[in-house]
Amino acid sequence: MSTRGNLFIVSAPSGAGKSSLISALLKDKPADKQVSVSHTTRKPRPGEENGVHYHFVSVDEFKALIAQDAFFEWAEVFGNFYGTSRLTVQATLERGIDVFLDIDWQGAQQVKKLMPEAMGIFILPPSREELERRLIGRGQDSDEVIASRMAQAVSEMSHYTEYEYVIVNDNFDEALADLQAIIRAGRLTCAGQARTHGDMLKGLLAD
Repeated sequence: MSTRGNLFIVSAPSGAGKSSLISALLKDKPADKQVSVSHTTRKPRPGEENGVHYHFVSVDEFKALIAQDAFFEWAEVFGNFYGTSRLTVQATLERGIDVFLDIDWQGAQQVKKLMPEAMGIFILPPSREELERRLIGRGQDSDEVIASRMAQAVSEMSHYTEYEYVIVNDNFDEALADLQAIIRAGRLTCAGQARTHGDMLKGLLAD
């Protein structure tokens, strides 16, 4: 029996360090881990590449994909649309690769309805002050945008109880170790081990 990948939902308020943690995670055995590349209608940020960080599309193109039922989940965040390709995620999981959905709580709720076995991970900052410091430190957003993100952060963080795991990203290395532990544990579930070691288990239990 072959191993099937696990689906992980990773959410956090902007500035909590989610993207940095995921990037660091993928440096360890990247062949069995993959972040789903979402579609979005927002403009690329400096250094972002189409097809690598996001599939950048127009609003009309995005709405056409919605009509085709092409998305595993989709949501509107800060006036922009984001969506995850349904067929791509399913095909990747079947190849034994863990897939990470970098999405917000709205998208997480949609995914959970379709795949209740998906494991949710919510990443929190240690304080509101630290969250604001990180947003300012990125140097990518205007004061107006930062104020909007801070106002939205409290609402987003109130949904942490909908997730199976919560990581407080105070010390980056410790937060990364916590994330790695969750991923490893996900591959050691009873159902996962039954798929991976089916023949061995039959031999162990044979009369």
